[in-house]
Amino acid sequence: MSLITITRCIGCGGMTIARKVAEGLNIELYDDRRLQEEAVKIGIQPEILKELGEKAPGFFNRLFSHKPEAYLDLMEAVIYEVARKGEGVIVGHGAQFLLRDFNCALHVRIYGSRPFRVKHLMDQQGLSTEAAEKMISKSDHERKGFLKFAFHKDWDDLSLYDLIINRDKLSAELASSLIMEAAQSQEIKVCSLTALDSMERMSLEKKIEAALIRNDISTNALRIEVPKKGVASITGWTYTQEDKDRVFHVVQEVPGVQEVKSEVNVVPMTGV
Repeated sequence: MSLITITRCIGCGGMTIARKVAEGLNIELYDDRRLQEEAVKIGIQPEILKELGEKAPGFFNRLFSHKPEAYLDLMEAVIYEVARKGEGVIVGHGAQFLLRDFNCALHVRIYGSRPFRVKHLMDQQGLSTEAAEKMISKSDHERKGFLKFAFHKDWDDLSLYDLIINRDKLSAELASSLIMEAAQSQEIKVCSLTALDSMERMSLEKKIEAALIRNDISTNALRIEVPKKGVASITGWTYTQEDKDRVFHVVQEVPGVQEVKSEVNVVPMTGV
């Protein structure tokens, strides 16, 4: 069983390498389309996914809307849900950050110099030099912005990766071979049952958080935990009994929740 995350930049041929690795190891490839399918399976409404992308929300969205946080929770829920299967190639979406504490995941970065990337896009898509340059600048800006917003991390931090592939020197065939060899090595441990269980519980926690935010319920004063499969433990406080009841109802309706243990207190808002 091999669990691999691949972080790539546009023009590096990262998706081609990811496909070769998935085919070579006979495991699932989780690209954008496949991740959306998994999201729907765990109960996320398809229309919500239309706005789910690797872009940092604009200033006004961050200031006036809870949606960016809800989308981030949904994304994390999907990544943990996929990873708990113990194998697969996950492309992008911050998987290298979300799974960094699990030794069973191999984190790969596909790198290419600017000239290599420009030429690759020109050859593959028939773009002009200027168009390729603009596409690279736009994509890099959006991806870096998303990772900064979501995880407060820099995707160029080399400590986040176990293997870095330089496309300037390595072909897609050689790169995929190196990744497969590393993924099957003794140094990369198979996910333990404890790790898989932890991923499943973390996925449900994120789904609950996202559901509360989508229903305009602030999670700032709430603590959400999933101590065991299917059990949601909610502690904290709300201003009214109505809000407390809404929290219970929303959590109860989240797919995967079988039991809700609520210790939410009502603390009436006092005038100044």
